[in-house]
Amino acid sequence: MSLKDKSSKKPDFIVSSKGTAYRAVDILKDLDEYPHNIHPALVPGVSIDDQKIRYGVDKPLLAMVALLIIGFITWGVVAPESVLTVSSTALNWTMENLGWVFNTLAMFLPIFLLVIGFSRFGKIPLGLDDEEAQYSTLSWAAMLFGAGIGIGIIFFGALEPLSFYLSPRPGTYEAATGPAIKAALAQSALHWGPTAWAFYGIVGLAIGYVSFRKGRVPLMSSILTPIFGGDSSSFWARMVDGMAIIATLFGTAASLGIGAMQITSGVKLVSGWSDLGNDFAIGIIVILTIGTIISAVSGVGKGIRRLSNINLALAVALALFFFFAGPTIFIITILPGVIAEYANQLPSMVGATMVDSAETKAFLSGWTTFYWAWWVSWAPFVGIFTAKISRGRTIRQFVMGVLFIPSSIIIIAFTFLGGTAIFKQREYGLLAPGNDLNALPPSEEVFFKVLDYLPGSWIIAPVVMVMLAVFFITSSDSASLVNSQLSQRGNPEPKRWITGFWAVLMAGIAVVILLMGGKTALSGLQNLVTISALPFSIIIVLMCFSLVKELRNDPMMIRAHYEQTAISNAVRYGIEEHGDNFELAIEPVDPESDRGVGNDFDSTSEEYTEWYLRTDEDGNPVEYDYEQGAYIDPKTGEPEAKDE
Repeated sequence: MSLKDKSSKKPDFIVSSKGTAYRAVDILKDLDEYPHNIHPALVPGVSIDDQKIRYGVDKPLLAMVALLIIGFITWGVVAPESVLTVSSTALNWTMENLGWVFNTLAMFLPIFLLVIGFSRFGKIPLGLDDEEAQYSTLSWAAMLFGAGIGIGIIFFGALEPLSFYLSPRPGTYEAATGPAIKAALAQSALHWGPTAWAFYGIVGLAIGYVSFRKGRVPLMSSILTPIFGGDSSSFWARMVDGMAIIATLFGTAASLGIGAMQITSGVKLVSGWSDLGNDFAIGIIVILTIGTIISAVSGVGKGIRRLSNINLALAVALALFFFFAGPTIFIITILPGVIAEYANQLPSMVGATMVDSAETKAFLSGWTTFYWAWWVSWAPFVGIFTAKISRGRTIRQFVMGVLFIPSSIIIIAFTFLGGTAIFKQREYGLLAPGNDLNALPPSEEVFFKVLDYLPGSWIIAPVVMVMLAVFFITSSDSASLVNSQLSQRGNPEPKRWITGFWAVLMAGIAVVILLMGGKTALSGLQNLVTISALPFSIIIVLMCFSLVKELRNDPMMIRAHYEQTAISNAVRYGIEEHGDNFELAIEPVDPESDRGVGNDFDSTSEEYTEWYLRTDEDGNPVEYDYEQGAYIDPKTGEPEAKDE
């Protein structure tokens, strides 16, 4: 019954401490106006773990995405040249007409997250009121760092800064000069630093908030519920989650493809065998995918996590090896300058556009815009991971941690690897004779060529190949798990065969990337990633609007509204009526009075109350006691015992 319906009845009267008579129903809204007899400002939050949800395979979504991907893989295997031609044409159109979408997101998202983090929303927790963080700050920082360590860093760590040194962004510095050193490393810092992590941060923040604070399943469509409404079975929800799955498949497959290429290159250089070609790389993909499937269907998650931790330690050791075995003094000397150059050049690097010049357009298409698309495609996967490990953190802590902890370490690692590559090029000039970018070895060989200049490389190279193999399995396993959850309505323990199925499709896309051929494989990777990520980039824009809408209605924000209004009114009327000497008191007032704290706020609106109504697995309302934090047993009327 609404408040208007109740106020039409003959009300009882109460008398305030000052002797004024008010209608009780006007002074205090009846508790049964609200779900579970609790005012929306007092709800401590709702965790997805405490919800009654019936998970299951979303067959229409699974079938729709699977058929699309199987069709693409079939096309790629039968006619890889056709895929390359069509995807190149589509890429050119995308860059020409919609490349600005990625570049605008890269400029907007870091600012958006920082504004959210340092605004009044920053104190809202990703969890229940007073819920403590699950992990210590040190463990949390280590896991954030681990999320950013992968195949891409080894593949691009030496290649990218060296490429920018030999061919800087058009209109900036002269190639292969002293100023080009810092400029090259700063450009890499843009691609792997806070700007890149903002793509992960927005998805992680939104998923963490809706799952641990609002009690909705961790689906991309759940984030957009305030905009579109509905549930995970609606058409729009399946479209959103389907786009997330497709983006993740192509983005992760790209990493798997370059990982297989680099392992092949390492085997060739270490063994001295002749060119092994794509067949060997495809064999690597098949073998490592079998390892991924075994991991996915056997439930050896703890073992994989331990292996990931070992790999993380090896990655740190590798960076330190480059630091100490490489040009240590050069790296120490250049690092502060790289950070200063990054800060100085950030506006111009982010502000570069496709219309600046034909050369700038080619540079952005091959590097910067491609990277933004790649981060978009990885955002569902890494975003869900960062959300899970950040439960209990405030929004401000999350934003600062995700934007700056992993990116700072990655920038340092790139300075170690890239700085070593640039130093060796300046010293020997053998990596690219004549400082000619086109004279560089194939992209997948550059890391090992640089490594070959360092003492003990014959020991380190096999270790790197093992690291790449583990990165392959863990990335494929984790991304397949996320896709499996997305296709099973957010099930935290998805069916393993579906997880394995997504791993196979991911490997199939990686094979297509390699079949697109030799030195064009990297170009094919860029084509497919950029095109597949575009739809999800639009979803990210909508996430920003949806998140702000939800944060404005958070219980903590409602309480803040009451607090500010109450104090403002009390001070104003206190001075008017009592001068300097008065105190604040809590008393009921007539709803028609302008002194009422909530007289301009309808706390019974569904906008504020619908989200915390507890339901059973079929969506039927059930009784819940927020004070006890437990469901009410319909038979006994007592709180149910919580499962330990």
